[in-house]
Amino acid sequence: MIDELYITGAGVSASSGIPTFRGNDGFWTVGSVNYTPQEMATRSMYENNPADFLLWYFKRFASYRNVKPNLTHYWLADKKLITQNIDGLDGKAGNKDYISIHGRLDKVVCYRNEMEEQVPFDANWNEIDLSSDPNDEILKKQLLKKFKIKSESDCFIPKIDVSLKPYVLLFDEIYTDLYRISEAENWMTNAKKIIFIGTSFSVNITSIALRIAISRGIDIDIVDPNPIKINYDKVSYFNMDADEYCKLRNTYN
Repeated sequence: MIDELYITGAGVSASSGIPTFRGNDGFWTVGSVNYTPQEMATRSMYENNPADFLLWYFKRFASYRNVKPNLTHYWLADKKLITQNIDGLDGKAGNKDYISIHGRLDKVVCYRNEMEEQVPFDANWNEIDLSSDPNDEILKKQLLKKFKIKSESDCFIPKIDVSLKPYVLLFDEIYTDLYRISEAENWMTNAKKIIFIGTSFSVNITSIALRIAISRGIDIDIVDPNPIKINYDKVSYFNMDADEYCKLRNTYN
């Protein structure tokens, strides 16, 4: 059994300077010139417009590639953890076996059928040459080359088993064991308590966790300055941010 399983969202990384995804300046609030985030962050966009897709994700990686973990990341470093965040900060903080259920932007996979299992490997974002302050069109050319996407009939099209794709779960993809979903569900099923920190409960993984918790009578804690109310009699609310919660736990443990 797992005494405490933590499930974290974008609120955990906010104090590191990373925008929450659905805040006013969030990554899902701010799209591109021509597309909404819900259109951009899709497998369809990667397949049909890889240049814009890669540029959008590169700018998100570039915006926080040097960001450091905060108090909460370090506090969670020895905890059983499933995170929705793709920033990799839990790994930087020293957690050796956390599940990044939506992937990690510092990793890539081969472009394949999404049901096929494979092992993610280090991304090559840092190989992009920024020394000359390149414009977007130059960046796109670099990104297409680095991600092994070549032109066919005047169109750039990813090629199965050749091209690379960011290791990120996209809006039109499903949870698979590439993202360790079976392992995550097993952790949830065997938890004595599930603690949600900094999540808006607007993604499928939190719905899955809630369903499992309620069906098995598992205790729930929800940590958020404005927590979502759950119709369940075994839930406790902590109206505070993630760092405040960690300090509170340190005081009483």
